[in-house]
Amino acid sequence: MAKTGMSGTAGDSPSGVAPGAGIAVVAADTPAPVTRPLPRRRGVEFTLIVVAVLLSVYGYCAVGLAQDGTLPPGALRYGAGLGVLALLAHLAVRLRAPDADPLLLPIAVLLNGLGLVLIYRLDLATPADRAAPTQLNWSTLGVSLFIIAVVLLRDHRVLMRYTYVCVVGALALLTLPVFFPAVNGARIWLRIAGFSFQPGEFAKVLLAVFFAGYLAANRHALTYAGRRLWFLQFPTGRVLGPIVAIWLLSVGVLVLERDLGTSLLFFGLFVVMLYVATGRTGWVAVGLLLAVAGAVAVGRYEPHVHSRVQDWLHPFASIDAGQGPGQLAQSLFAFAAGGLSGTGLGRGHSVLIGFAVKSDFVLATAGEELGLAGLSAIFLLYALLVTCGYRAGLALRDPFGRLLAVGLASILALQVFVIAGGVTGLIPLTGMAMPFLAQGGSSVVTNWIIVALLIRMSDSARRPLDNSSETRVS
Repeated sequence: MAKTGMSGTAGDSPSGVAPGAGIAVVAADTPAPVTRPLPRRRGVEFTLIVVAVLLSVYGYCAVGLAQDGTLPPGALRYGAGLGVLALLAHLAVRLRAPDADPLLLPIAVLLNGLGLVLIYRLDLATPADRAAPTQLNWSTLGVSLFIIAVVLLRDHRVLMRYTYVCVVGALALLTLPVFFPAVNGARIWLRIAGFSFQPGEFAKVLLAVFFAGYLAANRHALTYAGRRLWFLQFPTGRVLGPIVAIWLLSVGVLVLERDLGTSLLFFGLFVVMLYVATGRTGWVAVGLLLAVAGAVAVGRYEPHVHSRVQDWLHPFASIDAGQGPGQLAQSLFAFAAGGLSGTGLGRGHSVLIGFAVKSDFVLATAGEELGLAGLSAIFLLYALLVTCGYRAGLALRDPFGRLLAVGLASILALQVFVIAGGVTGLIPLTGMAMPFLAQGGSSVVTNWIIVALLIRMSDSARRPLDNSSETRVS
């Protein structure tokens, strides 16, 4: 018996997915196309962007009023700059991707604006280390690349031609930091002529393209060929070998560089996309077992990671020893001080966390000054952003697009989980940047590229095949 919506047996089905195996993402190569025009809602998108900019400017002003009782002198310039960037991005979407999901761009604008507000607020407490102007410059570059990607990339399927080019570029980017000095115990930075960036941030997008292209081209062999062991049917080594080798090489380089956060991200991305491509739940079980085994081994024998595990198990040990609270303890104090409604923007003390307060621990500032209510709203924004990506993937008619959309959305979801879990004490802390919120030029640029690709794929998913003359809602 074939699955609903498919004809014939498993062997001659359009996607080659056996009865009872597979999920909606790969259930058929040609799902029911959109034949009736959907509302484009570009007007709704514009309204939401205006609200996002106004909320960001309000937060900027609230910080100044809380600090010295006056509006910050750069409020008008900040609002105008953010507004112009958002308007240009909206025009690019309206002209080149008119059928895209209207929520993606406003959410990105609001999260980026809130991140600039939080970094500016922390700059006031650390005048010798001002990061907001640099972050604004990186945000401008990110939006510029967003516009270029939306305008020039008319069809996401073009990226499948560069599957192996992307993996070579990703491995090169991951290897480069090995030849540069370590920063805070990890070799993840490139510093050239006064500028620094993290190549691993860009490599994750390239690897997502590679995984999507390779898995889409070999999904039938991955599902059926090879031997069956217990509840899991393994593909042949000829099919599975190359992608496993690339993944192991990527993670191995990252472990040598002590970039365990990105290693965990790549591992999760690999398992998610393999599951989506094959529909085999056994891959999830195997992935969880390998993740636990790897975490135990690295946490026990790698000194840098072992110290973070100890801090996670005993966050208040330094206080008991009379050495004062460490970073994780200060983070937990910040969340506790925020309560339900927060202390108000500009009125917290999360700067006591130390040097990583603008990067790894920026969420603690949001938790203290916006409270549980504000923190929940931020998580809901991330959930909506990821949901829009998954929805685009489910609606796309080509396997490569489905896998790429799910992979890019999963990158954002995994980052949020790993970072939020680390700063709240749920899991050991790993050095990563909260998407759009945290200080980090490479991160914000990469996130804007991810949103651009999701918008392009959302436009393809929502565009009807029958270009009827029916009037579209704008």
